[in-house]
Amino acid sequence: MQKSDKGHRPQLASVSSPLTFRHPVREDGQAVHDLIDSCEALDDNSLYCNFLQCTHFASTCMLAELDGEIVGWVSAYRPPEEPEALFVWQVAVAEAARGRRLARRLIANLLTSESCEGVERLKTTITPDNTSSWRMFEGVADEFDAKITDKVWLCGDEHFAGDHDSEHMLTIAPIDASATETDDMPEQTAQAA
Repeated sequence: MQKSDKGHRPQLASVSSPLTFRHPVREDGQAVHDLIDSCEALDDNSLYCNFLQCTHFASTCMLAELDGEIVGWVSAYRPPEEPEALFVWQVAVAEAARGRRLARRLIANLLTSESCEGVERLKTTITPDNTSSWRMFEGVADEFDAKITDKVWLCGDEHFAGDHDSEHMLTIAPIDASATETDDMPEQTAQAA
């Protein structure tokens, strides 16, 4: 894997309108649900779950808009027993916006938001065959000059009765978001409704 240039933040090629990064609000729930539904590799959530993410967990979720349309989404939370960690639940990028490191940019913008102050490590789970997610999180680790550790967290046979692949828990640390350049956040960050 090629290391990224830390001072360079990729921009969407051939798109004249800039991306906007912001926290979600309740009214984004349906659009977030539709975006996740359009990503075949992602597990489906209930629409109600996405409304909860856009309200109760809005401060640790981030979306990207292009011309008013949601083209990227990351949902995350800080585990109550591990507040110095940010657990990334799902990352979704619209097909038209793929290949432009948008997922990494979403995570970087989230990590530099006020709600993630004090985060020292990023955690997530990935199945062994999800190569695009492995590459993306390896890229996040590169961006932060951090190391990745992983171990099986949920075993396919033991925990999923063979109906789902094992989930590996990745931990990326150390995270120092204060030293990271991100795309400019809007002047006012939307709050959960």
